Amino acid sequence: MSKRFTILTLALLVALTGTAMAQTAETEKAPRLTLVEPIKDFGTVAKGEKLTWTFAVKNTGNADLEILSARPACGCTVAEFDKVIKPGQTGKVVSVVDTAGFTGPIAKSVALETNDPAAPNAQVTINATVKPYVDVHPAGFVRYNMLQGDVEAQSVTLFSDENEPFEILKVETPQPWIKVDYKKLDMPLPNMGKEGQNQYRLIFTVGGPEARIGPLAERVRITTNSKHQPEFIINVTGVIRPTYRIEPGGVNFGEVAPNDNAATRAIVLKSLDMKAPEKFVVEKAETNIPGLTAAVEPTANKGEYKVTLQVADSAKAGAMDGSVKIYTNDKIAPIATIPVKAMIKK
Repeated sequence: MSKRFTILTLALLVALTGTAMAQTAETEKAPRLTLVEPIKDFGTVAKGEKLTWTFAVKNTGNADLEILSARPACGCTVAEFDKVIKPGQTGKVVSVVDTAGFTGPIAKSVALETNDPAAPNAQVTINATVKPYVDVHPAGFVRYNMLQGDVEAQSVTLFSDENEPFEILKVETPQPWIKVDYKKLDMPLPNMGKEGQNQYRLIFTVGGPEARIGPLAERVRITTNSKHQPEFIINVTGVIRPTYRIEPGGVNFGEVAPNDNAATRAIVLKSLDMKAPEKFVVEKAETNIPGLTAAVEPTANKGEYKVTLQVADSAKAGAMDGSVKIYTNDKIAPIATIPVKAMIKK
């Protein structure tokens, strides 16, 4: 009995040991992330240059290495990366940094998430010192807040840190209502670029009747003889506002009788000229709809008018569909046409 018990005990121990060894072997089978060169230093680069680098990612484990995600930091774009890397093989993570928005030392990283149990998170980084060989004062943009039809001018100064005499070769504007003139300064501004180097005053003239209403997000491209930074971009930003506002833009009386309170509606026109709103005048209002009258009167606010629409007692029952024309002294949009609908009850 004792001998049989001993044999059974030994058999059980052998079985348990074998299972434990199998589990240990299975546990040890895992990928291993090894970054060949986690940091790439480009040294000094010209502003505007795009830095592209392929980081080598090696799998030194004995199972497939999976790159689950590659999340770039601000100013860094991941072009592509290998999602699965076999044991003993080397994959890649391609990173691109556009230096147009940076000056001075930069460090742009990409965070890697992998299935490596020992190092599920890793990071690769591009370092550089961005030098503006061509720059502008006071800023690389001009900003406008203006009414449609108005014309405004702003200026900036372009300078260089190159050794050769600095010259502007070409200026390209994206819209005909954005014009740029430039001239070389006879007396360069101090502490800008290389001493004794040429500087240019650029005058941006924006606006006119062709300018589109809405936000401004245009780019003026300047080509120079700079060896390191031949192309320079100046952004034209801001907003172009309509000369006046109409509320509402359309009127629907719904189902109404001439003696209902709802048979009277108002349209308000307001000047958006913050400097001289009183220059805006609503002269008259006309309607092509029989049985509808339109009357104009100024409000207590400068540059604001109310157009009152009234369903007349003589309005015939049935559908009313037409428009009201409002005449103003505005040079850009002198006539405003407002659609009007109603269903007149008997």
